[in-house]
Amino acid sequence: MLARRPLARLLSSLLFAAIPAAALPDDGDMADDPGSAYVDEVTIIGHKRAVEDIPGSAHVVGQEELQTFLQSDVMRVLRTVPGVYVQEEDGFGLRPNIGIRGSGLDRSSRIALLEDNVLIAPAPYAAPSAYYFPTQRRMHALEVLKGPSSVAVGPKTTGGAVNLISTPIPDDFGGNADLRLGQHETIDTHINIGNRGERFSWLAETVQAQNDGFKVIDGPAGVDMGSTGYDIEDYLVKLQFDSDPAKPFYQSLRLKAGYTDQVSNETYLGLTEEDFWQSPNRRYAASAGDVFLGEHDQLQASYVFDADSNWRGEVTAYRNNFARNWFKLQSVNGTGISKVLDDPETYAQEFSWLTGTTSPDDAIVKRHNNREYYSQGIQAQLTWDLFVGDTDIEFTTGIRVHEDEEDRLQKEDKFRMQDSLLVLTSEGAPGSTTNRVSSAEAISYFVDTEIRAGNWIFTPGARFEDIDMQRLDFATDDPSRANGPTRVRTNSASVLIPGMGALYSLNDAWRVLAGVHKGFNPPGPGSKASEEESLNFEFGTRFNRDNLKFEAIYFLNDYDNLVGTVTASTGGSGQIGDQFDGGEVVVQGLEFTGDYVINDLFNGIDLPLSLEYTWTAEAEFQNSFESQFDPWGEVDAGDELPYIPEHQLRATAALEHERWGMNLAANYVGKMRTVAGQGPFDPQETVDSHVVWDFIARWRFSDSLSSYIKVDNLLDETYVAARRPAGLRPGLERTAYLGFTFSL
Repeated sequence: MLARRPLARLLSSLLFAAIPAAALPDDGDMADDPGSAYVDEVTIIGHKRAVEDIPGSAHVVGQEELQTFLQSDVMRVLRTVPGVYVQEEDGFGLRPNIGIRGSGLDRSSRIALLEDNVLIAPAPYAAPSAYYFPTQRRMHALEVLKGPSSVAVGPKTTGGAVNLISTPIPDDFGGNADLRLGQHETIDTHINIGNRGERFSWLAETVQAQNDGFKVIDGPAGVDMGSTGYDIEDYLVKLQFDSDPAKPFYQSLRLKAGYTDQVSNETYLGLTEEDFWQSPNRRYAASAGDVFLGEHDQLQASYVFDADSNWRGEVTAYRNNFARNWFKLQSVNGTGISKVLDDPETYAQEFSWLTGTTSPDDAIVKRHNNREYYSQGIQAQLTWDLFVGDTDIEFTTGIRVHEDEEDRLQKEDKFRMQDSLLVLTSEGAPGSTTNRVSSAEAISYFVDTEIRAGNWIFTPGARFEDIDMQRLDFATDDPSRANGPTRVRTNSASVLIPGMGALYSLNDAWRVLAGVHKGFNPPGPGSKASEEESLNFEFGTRFNRDNLKFEAIYFLNDYDNLVGTVTASTGGSGQIGDQFDGGEVVVQGLEFTGDYVINDLFNGIDLPLSLEYTWTAEAEFQNSFESQFDPWGEVDAGDELPYIPEHQLRATAALEHERWGMNLAANYVGKMRTVAGQGPFDPQETVDSHVVWDFIARWRFSDSLSSYIKVDNLLDETYVAARRPAGLRPGLERTAYLGFTFSL
């Protein structure tokens, strides 16, 4: 194993030091109410009103916007942010694929993903693919950083960062309950309750959601083939201990604990082209029993202090554990399911077994993708406010000591297909398929400065990452690992990531901005690929006056080296975790967002309008090469990157009254390739453009009670969400819900 830094000792010493300090009444704070002056939610950007003064591309989806459509699917939420690309998978957004400015979408592994400013991916350095994703229903807001402002977050600065902000403790005793019933046997409940006191505050929250799914598994007549939906239980508790508000030095100890359990009856098996357009919600018989089981728990302890003068800081210790086992179809008669569905004529026999024809014993192979993760660390930052003449300087510096690990102990079971029912014929031994441990340790430092001088704002900053990674491969007949590893692979990376943003206020309404920063993505444990590096530029303008505001930003990501990573969700061949160099790539385009409100259109009714548009003018390889990474294949200079549409657009319109409201949203995604290429689109390697409409109408009975009708995919658009990893998969069909909300 890697030589361990004394992280456990640091964690224990931090907790030992923080708890008594925050609890002492003589050490504490603010002359004003600490509940209103320094609330418990953690943000990177801050309040939404400050976004217009950020010298870089940043976007906040605030509580008001989240409440507009009450989305449980984070990908539907992120379509409101220009420059963000998402790929659907299961129709419900349980395992999002998110990319920013051409960074790549696979399992959101190409961006920094955080909850309350803490890295939340299962193993952010060793195995960042987000098979765990925080429950969207309990989020208070989302922040997306795309420009130089992402440097302070790290370690992935190529695309940027998504920070999910959980429900804050309310200012007074109160709570909220949202009960939603809908098609596919949907029952979705979100409840939170809490209170902010002078010295002690608390919050308790839960999400309970279940759904039978919108797909139907093939099977014998009269036989229930089971659910294709999900069951989620999510619990969160926050406690906050504040020092005496009469004292000049404010201190606070904040504890956060959460647990999530998910069962989702999902598969990687899609459909052939012909079968999709005949019955898009069909699932073949061989996918019966495919199920994802996941358990996640998180613990955080933060010590916050504010000198009520010119400096403040925060120290957070965190630990995340995640265990998952995705039992799903792997191969038929020794052939991967991707190959079978790509060419069902050549593999006619395998396809017939997959769809229900009786097969020999052991013909159908399913893998237990069994993995355990942990992620833990300490992060701290200090902020000083300096004043030099007419210049205001806010200087922030921080450090993060982090380690994480992925443990794979996987096996395969074999089945016979018997008249559209699976019969277990051979059971695999633990670790007989994959037996390995990947780990990473990292120390990172950052400095971030905001300089305000007259009409100018400058934000020079830099981040340093020092990363050590290791992969231990064990024999597949040694599940206890008593004989030690058969192979040890190590690698490391040390990198300085600078960035600089500038903003100039032309007047109260107009601002212009520009920025440049280094993009970086660390390699995986034991990878032979080079580090992913790029030089990223942006410049644009913002306008905000009265009822109109808009922003237009041009971006350019110039890669020295783009890296592709083999995962189960990318499909095709290759060892999971292998990485490949893609060389030079250029991604450039334009992001536009605009909002306009027509007040008092008639009889006290307002008409808000909004538009978000992304034009990806170029997303191309600059060199030719042969790749064993299936989404790339044999690349010629000028080939376009897969899963990046040239055009994305979202438009919304609403009618809002004091007692009622209606909102309608149109989401357009342009045609995109599924394999790198150029020239005419190959229909077999293309996801066609589509428009999906969402609708919600609400009625307020009183200040405390309201109801709503919500319809996702209002016009019941049938569209291909993805062609990977194996066959075509549909987006969510039209689904209606009836909900009631109650506030204390």
